[in-house]
Amino acid sequence: MGNFAADTALAGGGGRYRARISPEWKVWGPLGGYVAAIALRAMGAETDLRRPASITCQFLAMADFDEVDVEVGTLRRGRRSHALQVHIRQRGNPILAASGWVVDDALTGLEHDFAAMPAVPPPAALRSYAELSANYSDWFPVWHGSIDGRPVQFELEEKPGDPLWHTWMRVVEPLPEGDPFLDAARSLMWLDLMMWNAASAPHPWPPSHIAPNLDVSAVIHAPAAEHEWLLCDANAPLAREGLIGCAGRVWTPTGRLVASGTSCLFCVPNPDRP
Repeated sequence: MGNFAADTALAGGGGRYRARISPEWKVWGPLGGYVAAIALRAMGAETDLRRPASITCQFLAMADFDEVDVEVGTLRRGRRSHALQVHIRQRGNPILAASGWVVDDALTGLEHDFAAMPAVPPPAALRSYAELSANYSDWFPVWHGSIDGRPVQFELEEKPGDPLWHTWMRVVEPLPEGDPFLDAARSLMWLDLMMWNAASAPHPWPPSHIAPNLDVSAVIHAPAAEHEWLLCDANAPLAREGLIGCAGRVWTPTGRLVASGTSCLFCVPNPDRP
């Protein structure tokens, strides 16, 4: 069983860290959002500010399930904000590049909230993928025990539909309390995971192409550490000439917007399609 906190942990200091990519987070390779989560936690290890604000990650290559080197540097440091960059390499090869902002957790300013969560049933009213399909975890190994989902809609025959994905998600192993970067890293992982699920929804299964994420960008709006289940709310309105634009939001069961972001997906022929 994957342990998100332990499997994104870093060792080291002074801007140079090491982490181990765990096979418990395997999809085609390591789940991109899981690798991005390591980058976000590295930012947190390198600053004394405690509120992650934003991050943009470029996925450069697929990592092996082995150790990686994580280098963190400062782009700009202000009194109440800190911009950092992260490079993850494996045996010298670039795996991920990221940059983001961390800010003072005592900031004040303009206040408004027009965010409206989709009208969906709560997680307690829905069944999990494991209950809905006996072989669902065979599609991607990460579903064997690391993550769990309860979809708002589910079709065993995978009929084409709207380019949306509304699913309550949780990490199976509960997160320890007190780390805002670990909490935000979970939302970042959900933003990455949800995009392909929305992008593939309008197409017959198996699709003619798969579409790995080129990148993922996130704005972290609020903490959600007290909530086990978070709603993944993804939309992929346009796929054209090999690229798919996706947007997503993460919500708590109480309707609070936790994070929002975007991804650009890059289509390649599906090697498993007959």
